[in-house]
Parts: sequence; structure tokens; C-alpha cells
Amino acid sequence: MTASKRIVLSSDHAAIELRQAVANHVAAKGWEVVDIGPKTPESTHYPIHGKAAAQAVASGDCQMGIILCGTGQGIMMAANKVPGIRCGVCSDAFSARMIREHNNANMLSIGARVVGEGQALDIVDAFLDAEFEGGRHATRVDMIEGQDG
Repeated sequence: MTASKRIVLSSDHAAIELRQAVANHVAAKGWEVVDIGPKTPESTHYPIHGKAAAQAVASGDCQMGIILCGTGQGIMMAANKVPGIRCGVCSDAFSARMIREHNNANMLSIGARVVGEGQALDIVDAFLDAEFEGGRHATRVDMIEGQDG
């Protein structure tokens, strides 16, 4: 990770409040937060927001991304369509740590209708505090990226 830790956050309308809580939490941890919205509660389409956040990570503008929708599933699927993105949806801290340590995930997805704020912040901490272990896991990440196997 570079000295300037930039993280992109986005959501659909179902997760605006939780996204804002996550943004404040991440900023307090020293990250520069790039919150690309939405800002208003009108119904919006999660694929647009998942793709936009994923493009910010894939381009290198941001090192990491956190995206949210009702379940976390749909926005995660949209993000994973962008080459170079490895995003997992997590509803517990163990899974969030493991997607970083074993899968070198560069994005995290959370379901705002699945977890409460306290648990969401624990999930974010586990994701951001973990580091990729490399080794045998690097071979598997290469396979995910289509570089081997």
C-alpha cells in the first residue's frame, strides 16, 4: 500500500446511512476517503455504484474499496466484473480477514440489511488490518486472475 491510503466507498440507496458511518470510521483510521455516493435516498441501481467504485480501485486511484447494498451481493457481483477486482461480501470479521489474507481482496462488500453498524465496523477493521499472506495463496490468486491454470 502506498503512503497515501485512499479508499473508495459507494452504495445504493439502501445503504447510505451505513456507508456514511463506515466512511467516518475509515477516515478516523487515517484513510483518505473518496465517497462517490449516492447522497440522497431515491432508488438507485447498485450495478452503477459497484462498477464505479471498482474502476477507482482498478485504475490505481484508490488502493481499496468498500461497497454496500441491501445484501452486499448484487453490488459485489457488479464490482467483480471489472478486471483486477477481487471483492468479497462479508457478514463477519473472520471472513473479511480471510479474503485479504488468502485472496488478496482489494474490495469489501457489506449488506446493510444483514449486519448492524457495530458489526459492520468490526468487519471493516478486520479487512483493513489484514495483509495478504502470499505463498501458496499467490498461486491461487494468479489462477483467479487467469494468469495460471
